[in-house]
Amino acid sequence: MKEVRKVKIGNVTIGGGEKIAIQSMTNKYTADVNATVGQIKALEAAGCDIVRVGIPDEESAKAIFDIKSNINIPIVADIHFDWRLALICMERGADKIRINPGNIGGEDRAKAVADEARRRNIPIRIGVNGGSLEKEILAKYGAPTAEAMVESAEGHVKILEKYGFFDTVISMKSSNVKRTIDAYRLARERFDYPLHVGVTEAGTYKGGVVKSSIGIGALLADGIGETIRVSLTDDPCLEVETAKTILKSLDLLKGGVEVVSCPTCGRCKIDLISIAKEVTARLENCNKNLKVAVMGCVVNGPGEAKDADIGIAGGDGCAVLFKKGEIVGKIPEDKIAQTLFDEIEKMEGN
Repeated sequence: MKEVRKVKIGNVTIGGGEKIAIQSMTNKYTADVNATVGQIKALEAAGCDIVRVGIPDEESAKAIFDIKSNINIPIVADIHFDWRLALICMERGADKIRINPGNIGGEDRAKAVADEARRRNIPIRIGVNGGSLEKEILAKYGAPTAEAMVESAEGHVKILEKYGFFDTVISMKSSNVKRTIDAYRLARERFDYPLHVGVTEAGTYKGGVVKSSIGIGALLADGIGETIRVSLTDDPCLEVETAKTILKSLDLLKGGVEVVSCPTCGRCKIDLISIAKEVTARLENCNKNLKVAVMGCVVNGPGEAKDADIGIAGGDGCAVLFKKGEIVGKIPEDKIAQTLFDEIEKMEGN
């Protein structure tokens, strides 16, 4: 695996062994400063590290200054078609520029963006999208294959390097999960720049979470990816929530409660599904670093969940309470959730 360069985006650094940064994107009209700032503040509270905003026009580009003045996380300006908007965004304080080599125009325009970005120490993300590859590359490969996306990125990387620009981040997203995975694996072999990982156009919440978890998770498990964005046709805060869950499942994000629960079976004698849902909901905003188990019976209770800090295992109308795999008490069914919360309240969680 290549050693990855570090790139600084405002007050966040990615690559070179830094923690994986979570990104999301606003879906308000960027020129509506109040609406955009409000959404970004909600994203900040949810745990977003970097936010991207769409720049469809000059009014939106000029709004960057007022937005940035009212938020705490780095802001990325998403540019399509009009390269001049990138220059305005940098002048107004954008922390990073995202351009798409398939629609930004000729090399002279890329040079102008690179020159200004280098002068202001602003990184550029080359955002290759399987749905908007250059015509000549699409004609060469016949489809937006992994190789086609990497060739597109490589061509733009060479242009930036030609003009002395190396503060680069690369993404190559497709709505096809397998193609996305293949493209990023090939990119990691080819480039030492940080990779922004995600599955684009993943869909609405249910399907989008599945596609993103498979695509992003497979790559992170291989050690590929320095920053991630889950794309959902839904509230952007759900993107951040999903990204955090993906990272926690791979032990790449610490802090907060991890709830593990079994799927239940015929041995279960309590309403475990309701209890698990209540426990998960009530612990969602708990910042203690704990693993909590909600298990259906003694077979998969203290034994299978022995690494949990605390948990319950169902009995016949009751449950046993266990800590670090050792049974410490017995609880009637109607008091299971509350007893668990009370015990967690007493714990340090570090």
